[in-house]
Amino acid sequence: MPCTLLNLCEYDTQKLVKIKSVRLGSLKWTLNGVILMFICIMMLWNKEYQEYDLVVSSVTTKVKGVAKITTPDIGEVVWDVVDYSGPYQGRNSFFVTTNVIVTKNQKQGNCPEVLPHGKLCRTDKDCEKGFSGQHSHGVQTGACVKLDVLKKTCEVTAWCPVENKKNPRPALLASAENFTVMIKNNIRFPAFNYIRRNILPEMKDTDLKGCIYNRYKNPYCPIFRLGDIVSEAKENFSEMAVEGGVIGIQINWDCDLNHIFHSCLPKYSFRRLDEKESNRTLYPGLNFRFARYSTVNGVEQRTLFKMYGIRFDVMVFGKAGKFSIIQLIIYIGSTLSYYALTTVFLDWLIGTGCYSKEAKQNYTERKFEAIQDREECFLCVSFVDEDKLRVVKKSRRKRLQETRPLSLHQPKNDLASMKTLMSVLQCGQSRSEPVQNDKSGWLKEDKKLPRTNSSRQSSNTSLLEMPQSGCPAWCQCDCCWPTDSLQEQLCCRSRKGRCITSSPLFSTLVVSRSVLETALFYVDPLAELREEAQLRHGAYAQFIRWRFGDSTPRDAIPVIPSCCIWRIRAEYPSPDGKYSGLRLYQAVPSQADFNR
Repeated sequence: MPCTLLNLCEYDTQKLVKIKSVRLGSLKWTLNGVILMFICIMMLWNKEYQEYDLVVSSVTTKVKGVAKITTPDIGEVVWDVVDYSGPYQGRNSFFVTTNVIVTKNQKQGNCPEVLPHGKLCRTDKDCEKGFSGQHSHGVQTGACVKLDVLKKTCEVTAWCPVENKKNPRPALLASAENFTVMIKNNIRFPAFNYIRRNILPEMKDTDLKGCIYNRYKNPYCPIFRLGDIVSEAKENFSEMAVEGGVIGIQINWDCDLNHIFHSCLPKYSFRRLDEKESNRTLYPGLNFRFARYSTVNGVEQRTLFKMYGIRFDVMVFGKAGKFSIIQLIIYIGSTLSYYALTTVFLDWLIGTGCYSKEAKQNYTERKFEAIQDREECFLCVSFVDEDKLRVVKKSRRKRLQETRPLSLHQPKNDLASMKTLMSVLQCGQSRSEPVQNDKSGWLKEDKKLPRTNSSRQSSNTSLLEMPQSGCPAWCQCDCCWPTDSLQEQLCCRSRKGRCITSSPLFSTLVVSRSVLETALFYVDPLAELREEAQLRHGAYAQFIRWRFGDSTPRDAIPVIPSCCIWRIRAEYPSPDGKYSGLRLYQAVPSQADFNR
């Protein structure tokens, strides 16, 4: 039961069904054409026919520019690249100072701590000697001293005077937006051994001295104005210069290394990397401190600089592609599955109301076929009072006569085979005397053989004598014999009526010796007819071709009715009186499957 519920005991395989339809054929090729066009467009657009390699790069920068600033403690000072570049900021980065706080002449000593880093106090008891907080400028001495006229704070040992200024607004180095930077980027694609740099080969020294990057006019110039970089990142340089920040310079290399379409040029883009809103984040912007030391009268002192500025991070991305037949084959193979969409759509279309119910049923029966294992199989039944063949499932509890059909099918008779059969019939009749049809010869009321060969009649009488139990209940023609096998409990009729063995064509086509011999010689011209079993088996085959046609639907095994079997056995008995009976196979049945 779990095996059946989970479909673990079933195997699905593909079956090809050709439907001759102008509408379906046109729709199929239209959809296939659309899918092919989509595949080709995507292949060309994404260059799926290429093999790719990622970029390996190195970056160096050089900033140029001079600014003149005025500070309250120093006065007018000229700052060059040494002053505003600051210390090394990391790989592929450079820093430009835009604002500064200067604290001059700091010396080691004791002085009051400033707020908010210090602690308000009234007496020395409020101060803890040796205490140093995370944000303190020094170590507390334990004394409480005046900070100004109204306030007292704890005294600390530190570089005095302590820094106590806020960053100026506007920024002192706002003119840094006119500074320029040259970015030199060397790249390499190892898989293709290809080397390139952003200073293009066609550029000359005179071109570099006069060019400034512009997205539209000069997109490949490696010299950038800082104000333009910040503007391209959709930021205002004057506002950003007050507290500083981080700007990303992205260089993207999208290279096609094929000879015909060769292209490998840098593409620049810019964006801000840090959070710019002061009210949304703690400690916004970017700053750091450094000092310049000197000795005056034997006392060491320093000038402290708190630098605000913009750090520029140069980030290089890129890949190079080159035609590869292997990648093209892989792409084609991976896209072939898209054509299954056509089949899915057409199957759905046929299953909807766009087609008649008969066409839908016919297609479904041909498209989907269930094959059982050896424990179960399909049987085919032909009743003389019905014009269609029944396909039934082998049952272990019901007689074959009473089993409900799974489906009904029209017999398939090939015209050429029918003509050949009629020729054999005519040939067989010419080789023998005309058959005398006696309608009362095989009727149950007479309990006698048909008037065939009188010399064999006495030996076959035992086969025709009805047992004492009489005609079985499932028999409708009153000519069937009882049997214990449920699959052999089959009559030639579904309702009461005349038996098919009383038909003149049955005597002529199925049991006539001359016709059977001719049919056997037609199949094997050099056959040697030595046993009655050969004619008996030939009679079975003749009946199957007559009533079931050249092939049975769903490869079901045709079953001969009991009355017909015993009539054939009466004509061509087994010497020992033993018969094998019906043999059921899972494979496609042949005439050899009916060796009774």
